[in-house]
Amino acid sequence: MLLRTSFRRRLVSPICNLARCALVSPPFSSSSAAAVEDPCSAPVRFGESGDEEACQDWRRDRVCVVGSRDSEDGRIGMELGLVLRLEASHRLAQEGRLKEMRLALNQMVREEGSGSAQVLCDILLHNFAEWDSTTIVWDALANIYAILKLNHDSLYIMGKMDSLNMQASVSTYDSLLHSLKQTPLASDLFQEMKSRGISPSGHSYDVLIQSLCKQNKPLEAMSLFHEARDAGKFNPCIITFTALTSALCNAGFITTAKSLWSLILKYGLVLDKHSYSTLIHGLCKANLMKEAMDLVKIMKQEGLQLDIITYNSLINRYLLLGLLSEIPKVVEMMESEGVQPDIVTYTILISIHCEKGNLKKGLKMKQEILCRGFQLNVVTYSVLLNALCKRGDFKEVDTLLREMETIGLNLDFVAYSILVKGYCELGDIEKALEVCEVMYTKNCRPNSFIYGSIISGLCKKRMIAEARWYLENLATELKLRDIILYNIVIDGYIKVGDVDSAVRLYEQMVDSGLEPTIVTINSLIYGFYKVGNLDLAERLFNEIGNVEHLRPTVVTYTVLMDAFCLRDVNKMLSLYREMLAKSIRPNKKTINVLIKGFCNEGRFREARHTISKMQRKGLADSVNYNILLQGYCKKGQWDMACHWHDTMLKIGKWTPVTSTLLINELCLCGMVSHAEGVLNNLVRSGVDLGNDLGKFAYMTIIRAWCAKKRPMKALLLFERMLNSGYNCSIADFCSGINRMCKRGSVYEALALFKTMLRVGVSPDKEMFAALFGALWRESDLLSLIMLEALILKSGINLSDGDFEVLNMR
Repeated sequence: MLLRTSFRRRLVSPICNLARCALVSPPFSSSSAAAVEDPCSAPVRFGESGDEEACQDWRRDRVCVVGSRDSEDGRIGMELGLVLRLEASHRLAQEGRLKEMRLALNQMVREEGSGSAQVLCDILLHNFAEWDSTTIVWDALANIYAILKLNHDSLYIMGKMDSLNMQASVSTYDSLLHSLKQTPLASDLFQEMKSRGISPSGHSYDVLIQSLCKQNKPLEAMSLFHEARDAGKFNPCIITFTALTSALCNAGFITTAKSLWSLILKYGLVLDKHSYSTLIHGLCKANLMKEAMDLVKIMKQEGLQLDIITYNSLINRYLLLGLLSEIPKVVEMMESEGVQPDIVTYTILISIHCEKGNLKKGLKMKQEILCRGFQLNVVTYSVLLNALCKRGDFKEVDTLLREMETIGLNLDFVAYSILVKGYCELGDIEKALEVCEVMYTKNCRPNSFIYGSIISGLCKKRMIAEARWYLENLATELKLRDIILYNIVIDGYIKVGDVDSAVRLYEQMVDSGLEPTIVTINSLIYGFYKVGNLDLAERLFNEIGNVEHLRPTVVTYTVLMDAFCLRDVNKMLSLYREMLAKSIRPNKKTINVLIKGFCNEGRFREARHTISKMQRKGLADSVNYNILLQGYCKKGQWDMACHWHDTMLKIGKWTPVTSTLLINELCLCGMVSHAEGVLNNLVRSGVDLGNDLGKFAYMTIIRAWCAKKRPMKALLLFERMLNSGYNCSIADFCSGINRMCKRGSVYEALALFKTMLRVGVSPDKEMFAALFGALWRESDLLSLIMLEALILKSGINLSDGDFEVLNMR
């Protein structure tokens, strides 16, 4: 409560008398000051034994006043006590006993608490304005409030000081900077400090550098670091160096971060365990695992042990980078140091097994965790649920959900999201919607990500009308208008070729006030390109520059380059150069489009040069090589195609797709013997084509031999395929038998039919119909009778409508 001026005057005389009584002897003797252990909590003593009676009277009055705060007299008494204590502090300041003054003020501020600055300022302003020591008291109060993190009170006092032309000290600014270092206000305060002519201290710089690092502003922090060094104000501090290095690593400024390490050594600073761990974590986030492991070795050499958090950081980053072979080494190191894995470690290890596709081992580890006495958390279950959903094993998903319910573990938002996405990927939209209903009952409201999964699932099932209805229902019922959801439906229209509906939805979206993103524009450009309207695609691309918030991305350029690569290679190259000029880095898809464009024009030297550049950068992959190989095939350069195929085998860029691609192209051009030669070479070399692609290669050549009316070649190759261990289905046998029957190779078809029966594959109605028709045309009555007996034995009912030949009978 603010005291009225007249009442203050009436209080001056008795207050002064009380203060004189309290300060008959020095507030602190040297012995009493030495006895104070905690200056922030030490009580203020107003006298020694000679004045004990006066002090007891004051304390009794104080207790009485506090007990009756709600009354007017109580409030007056409370302010009387504050005036008394502030006068005592002024006298201590005048005598140069600043430590005792701060102790007294600290005690008072702790008792008065947050929001008390206004009352204290009013008392200071109206009762102590003429005191020589008043500036010291004001500054000390602001400092104490800042130390106690009562920032609003501290700022209030500093504002009052400013209006009274009082200057806060560097120490006070430093305390407030430290208290505000988690907020952007720290930078503003630092600039205000400099604008008032106050030279920041080394501590000021340290605090603000650490503050900027915490706010993910490493470049501003480095600028301040250089400013402090130039001004000679930088205090070599391992905490500041650690914060700077970690922030720079997190932001990807690795070279700058490394340059700080030499400065650490120059200043003779010794890294402690926390500093090493922070740096290792920062290097992990920057994907610099070699440098991180080098620091681990240095720590071990210095006798420092990593904690489980640092080990988890290393393991998790190896997992994210796909370097799974390195993880057992880290686990072995951890175990050799006697560091026991925690639930986080086990969860990461389960993730690794799931990433490798070894879900069975992941589930087994779950049981091991339980046996070791750990309680699984929702994160661990979410990892397993995600792996099971990707695999489509929803029976096991239900088992895990029941297990979670049994132990009383509720699903969180992430777990629900995994389930919704999993059911949508499976195509079971109804089940996904049921999960959303459960979320509402658990007060876990779905967001755009979950709604997006449902809309995306509908689009993948080509249920675009339903997706559009769901989108509009969200806008009507939930008032949810999210550009991401609109983008999904627009993309859905594009993929089914309905560009007109995509454009209409785009216009409706813009009319509703939603601004399109570059993703929206990319989808429309792709749509126009797919329907052959390149002029409209290019016009839309050119209009991007007229919209302030839109910037073309690598996807934008790649889509348009892909549109021109088979029509106008020079235009494609112009777009590529424009992209590079704008510092947009090409991705693998961009390079593939570039190579495809060169191959289409027969510019193979430029295509090879592009691949060589990518190879030097470590970015070339098998897809680049396959595109070039296919380009040679399209242009009929078979010698080069086969040479490139062999080169890929030698340099490790070969994949089963490479060979199946070459074999398919050779067969399409009627060069079936060459195709079989490629296959024979692979078999002799012991190259594993894999079951699916290997069978595809065999069947491609078999179909080609059938088409060239060389059924015996097809039969022999079929036998080789079966002897190689490939599992052939009814569809594979049907493919060969139907082709043989159509080209009059009836008896070879019958031989293949007998082979099919020998390996235990049952014929179907279509196969019987094809063979029956071929034998009828050959007038082979004996074979017809045998086939009819097989039909009856198989239990298959053939009606006259199944094939025309039965009508002829």
